[in-house]
Amino acid sequence: MILTNDILGLMAKHHITRKEMAAKLGIAPKTFSLKLEKGVFGSDEIEIMIKELKIENPADIFFA
Repeated sequence: MILTNDILGLMAKHHITRKEMAAKLGIAPKTFSLKLEKGVFGSDEIEIMIKELKIENPADIFFA
């Protein structure tokens, strides 16, 4: 289970909007919102978020 609230918190910390993150992931903002709701992201998307959000312990968020 992905801790989506943690992702949103890190996005706020780094001043990245949902629209900006969606663009970084190469998906539509609506698709990003739906993926957040379901807590389902592909491994390539997870890698991008780890880099962009400077996540030190990705297992704590993406494999909780």
